[in-house]
Amino acid sequence: MITACPGYCKSPKLLHVLAAVALIFGAASVFSGGQVLFGPEEKRLAAGNYVPFVVWFNFVAGFAYMAAAVGLFLRTKWGAYLSQAIAVATAVIFAVLAVHISTGGAFEARTVGAMTLRTGVWLVIAFVARQGLMRKG
Repeated sequence: MITACPGYCKSPKLLHVLAAVALIFGAASVFSGGQVLFGPEEKRLAAGNYVPFVVWFNFVAGFAYMAAAVGLFLRTKWGAYLSQAIAVATAVIFAVLAVHISTGGAFEARTVGAMTLRTGVWLVIAFVARQGLMRKG
C-alpha cells in the first residue's frame, strides 16, 4: 500500500483541479443518469441493456460528487472523507456489477468501462485528498 505522497499532494492547485473533475463528473452523472431514469423513452432505449442499480447509484452519487467537489475546493477534511466514501461505494457497486454480469445479467460493455473509469478516478481523488488534507506533516 502506498503510504506517502509527493509534496504536490498538498498543493491547493491540485485539489482545485480534482474538485473541478469531481464537479464535472457529478454534473455529468446527474444529467446522464437523469436522462435514462426520467427522460424520454428514446433515452432509455439508447442506453441499451443498462443495469438499473448502476444507473441509480451513479445518479445519486452525482450529487455526492458535487458536494465532495465543494469540500475539496475549500480544502476540508469532510471533503476528503466524502471522497473516500465515494471511492469505496463505487468500488462496491462495481463488484456487485461484476457479480451481476457473472451470473448472466444483461449489461452494456460501456457500463464496465464507465465503472472502471469512475472507480479509478475516485480512488485517485480519495488518495490525494487523504494525503493532502488529512495527513500530518
